[in-house]
Amino acid sequence: MSEKIAFLGLGNLGTPIAESLLEAGYELVVWNRTASKAEPLIKLGATVVEDPIEAITTGGLVFSVLADDAAVEELFSMELVEKLGKDGVHISMSTISPETSRQLAQVHDWYGAHYVAAPIFARPEAVRAKVGNICLSGNAAAKERIKPIVQSFVKGVFDFGDDPGAANVIKLAGNFMIACSLEMMGEAFTMAEKNGISRQSIYEMLTSTLFAAPIFQNYGKIVAQHAYEPVAFRFPLGLKDINLTLQTASDVNAPMPFADIIKNRFISGLAKGRENLDWGALALGASDDAGLTK
Repeated sequence: MSEKIAFLGLGNLGTPIAESLLEAGYELVVWNRTASKAEPLIKLGATVVEDPIEAITTGGLVFSVLADDAAVEELFSMELVEKLGKDGVHISMSTISPETSRQLAQVHDWYGAHYVAAPIFARPEAVRAKVGNICLSGNAAAKERIKPIVQSFVKGVFDFGDDPGAANVIKLAGNFMIACSLEMMGEAFTMAEKNGISRQSIYEMLTSTLFAAPIFQNYGKIVAQHAYEPVAFRFPLGLKDINLTLQTASDVNAPMPFADIIKNRFISGLAKGRENLDWGALALGASDDAGLTK
């Protein structure tokens, strides 16, 4: 428990991760752009700072859970990485481009620090229940150093090698598959509804038999009930991830026609004012097409 841990970014996902680390006995120095979000962590023993660079200990660890590529690149300036310094490790849990991770890893290398991509598959409630899964890629020694820490708040840790961008590829692939599942359930449940069958009944049957998996059970409940609030993952972030997926696919000439369909569903949802809903509201597109929404 002697590691010096900085934690940057306390959004819907960052906060329960930070809480879990504190509950596991780790000492955290936390920062968030909106300072008030850090206040509840003080009761759990966190130290709050006003400037992210104040949170950094040279040679220590820093977790970041930020919204997008631009936020990560802006926050991890040369000055901040230089302070992290030799043998420091940045655990980047954001869903960002693989290429951005590779570029950030190079910058960290210049100062003797290590960058580990560590995107997590978990909604906030899954983090609190410690049933999420995390992908790692980057420097081997750095990954071994952080594994006991990340194991304190996830169920599974999966190592994808030395390429800093590899874990981000997996994360984008997984989020694409979740989005496709949302569309699939939206279409199937809507078809049933228009045939006089309740969305809840088709959900209960299929997710206890053919589709008895967490994604279908958890997101299926949201889709069946059109329960897109409270928000765990904002709708615009879904579009961000699909755009990253399409760019990553384009970079290696891998066509993803379903991803184009999903992208247009997100754009349509934003055009209809759904930016403050959970990304599960992607499934509303099928209801729109069937004349079931106003």
